[in-house]
Amino acid sequence: MSNFEIKSHSPINALRLCSPKKICYLFVFLIAGRCIARCQNSGSGIENTNWDFSLWIAGETGEETSNSFAQAQIWTAGVFAGRTLTNGVGSGWRRGKLEYAVDFVPVFETYGNQRTHGIGFDPVILRWNSALHTSRVSPYIELSGGGVWTPVNLPPGRTSNFNFMAKGGGGLYLRTLRRQAVDVGLHWSHISNANLGADNYEFNGIQLSIAYHWYK
Repeated sequence: MSNFEIKSHSPINALRLCSPKKICYLFVFLIAGRCIARCQNSGSGIENTNWDFSLWIAGETGEETSNSFAQAQIWTAGVFAGRTLTNGVGSGWRRGKLEYAVDFVPVFETYGNQRTHGIGFDPVILRWNSALHTSRVSPYIELSGGGVWTPVNLPPGRTSNFNFMAKGGGGLYLRTLRRQAVDVGLHWSHISNANLGADNYEFNGIQLSIAYHWYK
């Protein structure tokens, strides 16, 4: 079997053929076009749904071994699936619903301090969907935790090729159809190996994400 045939069977190498920037531009273009075309037909209906599915893409910048938030950048994209666990809880501005979700991250690309790729998974995402809303906009906050595998140590050095990920933040839903919405989020992001390697350098940064949701 040739080297080309061997490499073509690797999912990691297949992902490297896609430019994250091109994927981001295409994703944002498609969402913007759908919003413009559909916003006039938006309406209520999200509040009475139980399942939440979305495609998302995100970019972040932060520091690993220095005090500069421009040191390292990460592009990610994935698939999100969530389930509403509670009916409306609380009163006043605190009222909302708790959602549990997971996501799969097939696109993980790092730049700046190191150029590599990987695959991640978040098995725990806890999202509080606030009952506060206008006719089209509503907020949420969330915490998540997972892991990412890379073919080389991340960051470079005596670290590890498996790292844990943690994020916290929030965002806004912009409804486009009765059971569809755009989600723009801002999160604090942390990545480290929890001492799986001899050194445990941390990535700490700010992440901006955009997603498109379908509710059932």
